[in-house]
Amino acid sequence: MTLRQSLFSNSAARIMALAGVALLALSTLSTPTAWCAAQPGKVYRIGYLMFAPVADTPSPQRAALLRAMERLGYVQGRNLLIEYSSAEANVEMLPDAAADLVGKKPALIFAIGTPTALAAKQATRTIPIVMFAADAVANGIVASLAKPGGNITGVSGAQIKLSPKRLEVLKEAVPRASRVAVLYSRVHPSHAQELKAISSRARELGLVLQPFDVTRVEDLQAAFSRMSARRPDAILVLFDYRTLIYRQLISEFVATNRLPTMFATRESVDAGGLMSYGSNLEEMFARAASFADRILNGADPSTLPVEQPTRFELFINRRTARTLGLQIPEALLLRANVLIE
Repeated sequence: MTLRQSLFSNSAARIMALAGVALLALSTLSTPTAWCAAQPGKVYRIGYLMFAPVADTPSPQRAALLRAMERLGYVQGRNLLIEYSSAEANVEMLPDAAADLVGKKPALIFAIGTPTALAAKQATRTIPIVMFAADAVANGIVASLAKPGGNITGVSGAQIKLSPKRLEVLKEAVPRASRVAVLYSRVHPSHAQELKAISSRARELGLVLQPFDVTRVEDLQAAFSRMSARRPDAILVLFDYRTLIYRQLISEFVATNRLPTMFATRESVDAGGLMSYGSNLEEMFARAASFADRILNGADPSTLPVEQPTRFELFINRRTARTLGLQIPEALLLRANVLIE
């Protein structure tokens, strides 16, 4: 098996649940509040557009969404039929996957991730879309958060604002750091804007950035080689389905080279990364069920304000810190939501 094949053999179902939204948490946690709930005797047919292969094990985030739908009265096998359409881990296939789903004429479409939401928007102007995307306004998915317009609403992340905050927390954890490598993708819809925001914050923090485009696995290998030749003090990984796929390779590299790393999602910290700052994705997915409920009961998506995060979670892997010989400041440890021992 080649390196590329081994990368994509991991559960991609977890990727796009994290891809665009990496860092979303909602102030309205717990379970979504029913707006009208399912009507007795009616069968609801909805679409689910995703990047991950359909055959992969459903992600915890998708499971959270389905549980929330069930609490509102929409039960698979009883009154809920879900049509899945996937790009099979190939972003170039998203337009075809979206068109295929639109052709089945579902009552609404869940679109998982920023590229997926953009593909869904291009495929239909009439079928309502509930998105899970990052920086929906900046990426041209909706006109505004308060009045999205068109046929799309849902949950939007704030990666352009979050990434500089992640850099700030990384500097707090590693005060000696002066040079930070940044892993990004040149084709991600918002990474150019994130890099601009990060660069501004880096100047304020007295940091020099080393940006590395890792769109392809070959790019990642080249970045590793360059970092080995000119060692950074820490690494900031921008959220993207590619960097999530690479998380085990990144974790192995930083462990071997003893480099502190900041990610957007807990999965990367569980894989051995030092820290992540982002959202509880299961809460976000569960919240999206309320959008679907309102739309299925007649609400116009153009009038439903897009929700943004107001609460974020900090995860710190103390095992990794000990391996790195890094003493995390007590003030930062006290702010952490979860300490992995």
